[in-house]
Amino acid sequence: MKTKMRLPALVNTAVVFLMTTANAFAASTSKVFVSKMGILLFLGFCALVLVVQLIPALITLYGMLKGIGKEQEKSPSRVKSH
Repeated sequence: MKTKMRLPALVNTAVVFLMTTANAFAASTSKVFVSKMGILLFLGFCALVLVVQLIPALITLYGMLKGIGKEQEKSPSRVKSH
């Protein structure tokens, strides 16, 4: 009879022990890291990369549109024979 009573007693003891433990202390968040200049430099670099990639894209687009315009001018119109 004693062995049957030990298991619930141990479970109850473990539950009570776990309920009474203290909360874990996290790191304090009172220190604020200010890196405005670093963020601005990073965003400026990203903008520079985009602009540098945009220039060849616009030149290519201009060339394609110019080529389409020349094809329409050179294509002979059909002459209807009478």
